[in-house]
Amino acid sequence: MAIIKPFGALRPSPELAQQVASPPYDVLNSLEARSEANGNPNSFLHVTKSEIDLPLDTDIHCQQVYEKAKENLQRLIKEGVLFKEEKPCYYIYQLIMPARAGTDGNGRNQTGLVCVSSVDDYNKDVIKKHEFTRPEKEKDRINHMQAIQAQTGNVFMAYRDVTEINALINGWKTTNKPVYDFTAADLIRHTVWVIDRSIVIDSITRLFEAHVPCTYIADGHHRAASAAKVSAALPQNINAKYFLTTIFPSTQLTILDYNRVVRDLNGLTAEKFLGMLQDDFYITLSPEPVNPSRQHEFGLYLGGQWYILSSRPGTYSSDPVGVLDVTILSNNILDKMLYITDQRTDKRIDFVGGIRGLQELEKRVNSGEMKAAFSLYPVSIDQLFAIADSGNVMPPKSTWFEPKLRDGLFTHLL
Repeated sequence: MAIIKPFGALRPSPELAQQVASPPYDVLNSLEARSEANGNPNSFLHVTKSEIDLPLDTDIHCQQVYEKAKENLQRLIKEGVLFKEEKPCYYIYQLIMPARAGTDGNGRNQTGLVCVSSVDDYNKDVIKKHEFTRPEKEKDRINHMQAIQAQTGNVFMAYRDVTEINALINGWKTTNKPVYDFTAADLIRHTVWVIDRSIVIDSITRLFEAHVPCTYIADGHHRAASAAKVSAALPQNINAKYFLTTIFPSTQLTILDYNRVVRDLNGLTAEKFLGMLQDDFYITLSPEPVNPSRQHEFGLYLGGQWYILSSRPGTYSSDPVGVLDVTILSNNILDKMLYITDQRTDKRIDFVGGIRGLQELEKRVNSGEMKAAFSLYPVSIDQLFAIADSGNVMPPKSTWFEPKLRDGLFTHLL
C-alpha cells in the first residue's frame, strides 16, 4: 500500500506567498524566467532557475548556477520570506482555473494532498510511472538538490478516489481558514490549508495505508527519479527517503491534448502526402479548426486548410499503448511517412500543449516555421492508469496537465 507522511514544509510567509509562488522550473526557459522574476526578489525562480541572477552567457548546468540557487534559498530564509513549519503537517492544495477561450472551453477545480511519498515505494513500483526519463534532465535536478539540500520540485501524482479521504479533505476545507489564497497572473487561483491536528494527520496516513494500493505519477517523472537517486546517495539521511508530492483523486483530473507540429513533409508534396494518408485514414475537409471529438480522430492543418483524419479499422492495435492516438500518429504518419522515428531527439518535430489552443498550431504553420500541424484527442486518466499498471510507457509528450502546481509554496528540506 502507498506510504505517505506529513512533513514540516519550508514555505512562504502568508503575506508573501503570491510573490514567492512561481511557475514550475521546467515550463520556462531562462529568458522567460528572467522576465517573470524581474523586479521581484522574492520569486522562487531565483532558486529554481538561478541562472537568471548570473550573466546571460552562463551555462545553466554549471556548478555556479547551483551554488547561486543555494545562496538565494538561504537569503529567502534569512530575510523571513520563507519559514520552516514547526511540526510535520499535511497540506491541502486547491487550484481553480477559469474557462479560457481558444482552449477546450472548460475550467478546472482540483484539490490535492501535499505530503512526502516514499522513495522505497518509487523503487518498488508502488508509485507507478508512464514515461521514460532522460539522464541529462535527471542530472540537473540531482545537482540542484545536492547543492541546496532541499527538494523544490513538487511531483504531481494521482490515485483512485477513496470516499473517506475525499470526505476528510473536504471537511477540513469547509471548517478551517486557508493560509494562502491568491490568484496568480495567469488567473489560476491557488488556495492552501494546513492540516496540523494530530488526530486528522493520523487518520489520513491510515486511510492511505488501508485504501490506496498505489499512486501514479501524472507529471514530474524527472523530479521523482532525481529524488530517488539523491536518496540512494544519502543512505543515512532519513529525510531523503521521502520526496515532495501532491496527490489528487483521479476524478478531479483532466488530461489536455498534446499536439504536434512538423517542419517538413520528408520531401513529399502536400498532394502526395494527403494521398498516402488515405491508406490508413479517411480524410474530410473541415471549414474550421479541428478539435477531435473522439478517439482515433485527428486534425491536420496543412497549406492553410484543416482536415479531419479518421483511422481506418485495422490500422492500429488494441493493446494499452497501441490503442493510444499518440501511438497511431507516431506509427502511421510520423514514423511511416515522415521518418521521424525518435520524437525525443528529432529536431523536425515540436510539441504544443493543448492549453495554447488550436490557434497556436495555425500560427506555427502560417509563419512558415512549420509545414503541418496535428491536433489530437487527449489521453484519458484511465488510459494512463492502464499503461502504468501494465508496466508500459507512453510515447513522449503524451499528456498535458493543467493547472500546474506552483513552485515555492512547499519545499522539502533534506
